[in-house]
Amino acid sequence: MFFYVVLKYEFQDNIFFIPLCDKFYIMTKDLFSVDALSQPKLDFVESGIVAGFPSPAEDYCVMSLDLNKELVKNPASTFYARVKGSSMIGVGLDDGDLLVIDKSIEPYNAAIAVCFIDGEFTVRRLKMDKNEIILMPENSEYKPIKVTTYSDFMVWGIVKYSIKKF
Repeated sequence: MFFYVVLKYEFQDNIFFIPLCDKFYIMTKDLFSVDALSQPKLDFVESGIVAGFPSPAEDYCVMSLDLNKELVKNPASTFYARVKGSSMIGVGLDDGDLLVIDKSIEPYNAAIAVCFIDGEFTVRRLKMDKNEIILMPENSEYKPIKVTTYSDFMVWGIVKYSIKKF
């Protein structure tokens, strides 16, 4: 009854043009492609940072960490987007957080996904069974969105990581 469409896109002048059919496109500045060629090396404390009692300073060892290698498994199908709103605060996705979204991952039940429904992008938890899909918020102030046969709907990608700003 439901199907998922993997779309090709064009990127021009910092705007994504995502075709919905022969004549209609979504135009958005809210998505960012991955620059797979950049290799920013950041200092990384391999032993971890203790959130309880401090560890002795002799355990301190700094290495380099490439965030692209750590966060991006499929560069051609990975995008970044910022969270707008509070529908997913129950799982720690707050307004302004940066999402790492992988379009190559098949949607699955309970996944946190970026979806396109009736002309808008939203991030929600997928509740899927063989006959229906419901987009579940993680905030009681929001209502679930039931996908119907009349909905213009697709799962755009699966959220793999959230990067917070404090």
